[in-house]
Amino acid sequence: MSCHQVVKFSRNHEDMEQSPSTPITVENFEPAQRFLRIAVVTETWPPEVNGVAVTLSKLIHHLGQRQHTIQLIRPRQDKHDEGVEQIGWSELLLRGLPIPRYPQLKLGLPSKKALIKAWRTKRPDLVHIATEGPLSWSALQAAQTLRLPVTSDFRTNFHSYCQHYGVGWLTKPIVAYLRKFHNRTAFTMVPTTEMKQQLEGMGFKNLKVVARGIDTQLFHPNKRSDVMRQSWHVKPETMVLLSVGRLAAEKNLDLTIQTYQALKAAGRDVKMVFAGDGPMRGVIEARCPDALFVGMCTHTQLATLYASADLLLFPSLTETFGNVTLESMACATPVLAFDCAAAGEFITHKTNGWLAHCDDRQSYIQCALDITSNSTVLTQAREFTRSSVEHLGWDEIACQVERIFQSAIASS
Repeated sequence: MSCHQVVKFSRNHEDMEQSPSTPITVENFEPAQRFLRIAVVTETWPPEVNGVAVTLSKLIHHLGQRQHTIQLIRPRQDKHDEGVEQIGWSELLLRGLPIPRYPQLKLGLPSKKALIKAWRTKRPDLVHIATEGPLSWSALQAAQTLRLPVTSDFRTNFHSYCQHYGVGWLTKPIVAYLRKFHNRTAFTMVPTTEMKQQLEGMGFKNLKVVARGIDTQLFHPNKRSDVMRQSWHVKPETMVLLSVGRLAAEKNLDLTIQTYQALKAAGRDVKMVFAGDGPMRGVIEARCPDALFVGMCTHTQLATLYASADLLLFPSLTETFGNVTLESMACATPVLAFDCAAAGEFITHKTNGWLAHCDDRQSYIQCALDITSNSTVLTQAREFTRSSVEHLGWDEIACQVERIFQSAIASS
């Protein structure tokens, strides 16, 4: 049976003896939820600032709030990093090396023996692997040795990054490695239907679509700040354009610069604000001398930035999802993006934002010119942006992931 039955007598025992026909009440209850012991393997974690670290930490903490026991396995970030130990939460810190071009991130080193020892001592119900580096590969091997069910996340388009760093010849071997890695797991979670279809075309199997969640209370239109806008020295009618993310080639920031320059050349009253840091900062500062650079921001600061801007420019083509799209929309700030990743899933062109044809640079610039020619179109779009993403709270996403975990365990 799918539910428990509890029998309650409506009279005492003596009454029952005198009246055998006394009715009884049968109450049906759903079975108690099974709380899981989940081992999570990742090679990035806060305070590191990137989309994977941020969204994964939100998901895992919400799973913890649902009474699951979490063991987090990750590289030690520095010599002072001792991890966290508390009821329902433990951390196993392993060796790592800085990633080339991303020195603030660590590449976890293979640790198969250490993981087998740890999981033999405290056997998890399931191993969830969020990244695909050497540590994660050894975790996959360790889990298979112990016959533990494994799920994974596809969170980074490493194969798409190759063209931006002059190693396009690595694309095929990277895809082959990622396919081999993920096809060894019970399920791989991907953030969009488009990504699922793309990966299936490359031979990836057992894919489940799970969108990234957002903190809809933090990212809210009420965070708009006139004080912040005044600090930018803009007039009330000035249209503030925002770029959020790592200042690096893979974010297609050359197009952001071209778009801003085209708007200025057309006489538009616009101001460009860049939030983030990275190797391209010097280049962007030289090409956009009147732009503002606010550097790395906390989530609270980002919420105020989104809500205080008028339009987010997000031309990246390498995202598996693009968290900034939903964060901006939750703050009622429309987005101009290409028709891919999260933008393609959640933006309806000219209703709650704008979509240019994928990698059509002139189309993107023309969209920006059209938007900024009439401020009323931004006002109209603001009315629909937040309602498009309000349902993506983290508790709902955690519930979806929980069901996938349970399916993986049941099929193991």
